[in-house]
Amino acid sequence: MLKSSFTDDLTEAGCDEAGRGCLAGPVYAAAVIFPAGYTNPYLNDSKKLTANQREDMRIVIEKDALAWAVETVDNNIIDRINILNASIEAMHGAIEKLTVKPELILVDGNRFHPYPGIPHRCIIKGDAAFMSIAAASILAKTYRDDLMRFLDSFFPQYGWKTNKGYPTEEHRKAIEQWGISDLHRKSFKLGRQLKLFNA
Repeated sequence: MLKSSFTDDLTEAGCDEAGRGCLAGPVYAAAVIFPAGYTNPYLNDSKKLTANQREDMRIVIEKDALAWAVETVDNNIIDRINILNASIEAMHGAIEKLTVKPELILVDGNRFHPYPGIPHRCIIKGDAAFMSIAAASILAKTYRDDLMRFLDSFFPQYGWKTNKGYPTEEHRKAIEQWGISDLHRKSFKLGRQLKLFNA
């Protein structure tokens, strides 16, 4: 069972990202604030849920949360500032969108840039420890997957409908055959051919 909170007396926002290891598309981040003492036995790290379970939980999270928000940073910015900084920028953007101001930010992982005026705690494997972080991981993952399925209709040769932009063998072979699209992250190791695919 995941923990409801890090402390009992502060309004906490859990933050997580999705798509950090992908070769194409934006990185997504989400921030979620639950009511004090909130519990849900079905809420878990997004990686431990099926796609259908994640979609079901997204509905529950958006209904039960005091506040939630999702933000993206595109591949061009990722190439310019690197994926770590882009992931943190997306988290900051999600926090800024929250309609309730948190008093503490819980971040999955071990790296974060301080958000102005709000203390934070980095928690390794936090998405498997705290409800708000797990919820953020689910929102970031499901919203990003929705986008990659949509983008697949424009670039079907890369298989984004199934691989979501991750470096699968199918995706890498498609890059070798077709070159890269303008949605690929050029700062990543994409393969030998870096020609642009003309849609």
